[in-house]
Amino acid sequence: MSETKVNPQEFLADFNWHKYEQGIEAVDEAKLKEFEKALEGTVGFVNERDVIEGEVVRITDRDAIIDINSKSEGVISLNEFRYNPNLAVGDKVEVLVDKREDSSGQLVLSHKKARVIKAWDRVNNAHETGEIVNGFVKCRTRGGMIVDVFGIEAFLPGSQIDVKPIRDYDQYVEKTMEFKVVKINQEFKNVVVSHKALIEADLEDQKREIIGQLEKGQVLEGVVKNVTSYGVFVDLGGVDGLIHITDLSWSRINHPNEVVELDQKLNVVILDFDDNKSRIQLGLKQLSAHPWEALNADLKVGDTVKGKVVVLADYGAFVEVEEGVEGLIHVSEMSWSTHLRSAQDFVQIGDEVEAQILTLDREERKMSLGMKQLHPDPWTDITSKYPVGSKHTGTVRNYTNFGVFVELEEGIDGLVYISDLSWTKKIKHPSDFVTVGDQLEVQVLELDVENRKLNLGHKQTQDNPWDAHEATYAIGSKHEGTLTSKNDKGATVTFTDGVEAFVPVRFLDKEDGGKLAKGDTAEFVVTEFSKEYRRIVASHTSIFREEEKRNVEAAAKKAQEVEKTTLGDIGGLAELKKKMEGGK
Repeated sequence: MSETKVNPQEFLADFNWHKYEQGIEAVDEAKLKEFEKALEGTVGFVNERDVIEGEVVRITDRDAIIDINSKSEGVISLNEFRYNPNLAVGDKVEVLVDKREDSSGQLVLSHKKARVIKAWDRVNNAHETGEIVNGFVKCRTRGGMIVDVFGIEAFLPGSQIDVKPIRDYDQYVEKTMEFKVVKINQEFKNVVVSHKALIEADLEDQKREIIGQLEKGQVLEGVVKNVTSYGVFVDLGGVDGLIHITDLSWSRINHPNEVVELDQKLNVVILDFDDNKSRIQLGLKQLSAHPWEALNADLKVGDTVKGKVVVLADYGAFVEVEEGVEGLIHVSEMSWSTHLRSAQDFVQIGDEVEAQILTLDREERKMSLGMKQLHPDPWTDITSKYPVGSKHTGTVRNYTNFGVFVELEEGIDGLVYISDLSWTKKIKHPSDFVTVGDQLEVQVLELDVENRKLNLGHKQTQDNPWDAHEATYAIGSKHEGTLTSKNDKGATVTFTDGVEAFVPVRFLDKEDGGKLAKGDTAEFVVTEFSKEYRRIVASHTSIFREEEKRNVEAAAKKAQEVEKTTLGDIGGLAELKKKMEGGK
């Protein structure tokens, strides 16, 4: 049976495309195949899914019109050419035939799909050969950028964009740049590209040339590449060097950004480098004369200078008297005061101060200053202002285990020993009696001008209550008191007027055979009294025990006799003196 030949022109003229698209009228599959076979070889015939080359014949605001030498032209959205903003009429582009005809008879093409089909072959080839490829930076992502390369989304790490740190990633978005394919993961279809690799390759020759010519003392021009807290990295044209913070300025600075800024051009001098010249130490301040060399030649010890506090420590302050020229004011030279203090009590960073030059060594570039020398020494007329026996009010500045330091005026401090704080209280530590900052009335007890020492007393400003206690608490006198504390050796009893006495444990026995306990109130008899040591010993047992009672009475009688004897001696001496005077 012979096949019936199909005429393409007649077939197309009689074919009902509307019914075919809607599925209303079935078409003999054999006839369709014969039709396609008849078209093969004819001019402009293309198969769907073919990737072919086309030519841009026209560009509108939204589309590119592509001629593939078929019966009609294809239309592709310009969005598919975003990676190539320089697309122009006459350019050859790869396209995929998506449909030979849509419902309106239009040829449907895709450039994006054509690129994807061939992309992996191109990417793999570029990776193997090191070929430089163009890519369109689509957007930012975490850690870098997304780049369209041959239609594939590749990753551009932030560290691979440029040889210098990038501060503004957005400047690269929607730009076409050259890249090198540096890594491909075939399993996950991941591609990594680098722009930095291209720059490094160009800089390598330049870098070798620069390193080969480096010499100590050489002055080069560079660009500030990075600023850190410890120094500045300078790009010398592909080679990096570091200016340490101490080599930026002769003056003290807190941070390098006080002197330089990013991208600033400046001249630097090479100070040192390692054997392979990979670590280059640069200097900036060395290009200007040392400030000490410009210091006024007439400046001498004893002169007064003004300056700003630039460094502060407990032991003193460094003052910049001229740019780059500093002097140290030790804390001991800040005040005539002798008690321990730190420099922060007198000055703060940034303060403008006036001081006197104490030492000046131009060769060693050292200078020491003093502030107190600009004020009169308060110890000059100390004997007239604070004579022994005089009373004053001072401020508690500090205390130790053995006493309290009291400031009478700036530079005049005196010590009140703990034993001179109170007539009656037994003080374990001065902080139990006074607080720093308190005003305290004192009396001058001793004055040592040569060693600048002043011994003061507080209790001496008050009457000694033990003068009155001597009569009240005579040996043998009885008083009512309460036990306020007790231990193995005895107990402390407090009488009604607040005076305390010690009661030995053997004198705590009660008449009923028991012992007095803490908090008990009872009658006591004084067995010992010492005004010098401010001590009273008492007994409860001696009140009712005859033997103990007799001992107390004997002690009291002996005390009276001693007192009479002493008075008698005084009277005899007076009479002897009178006789001697009369015999003259």
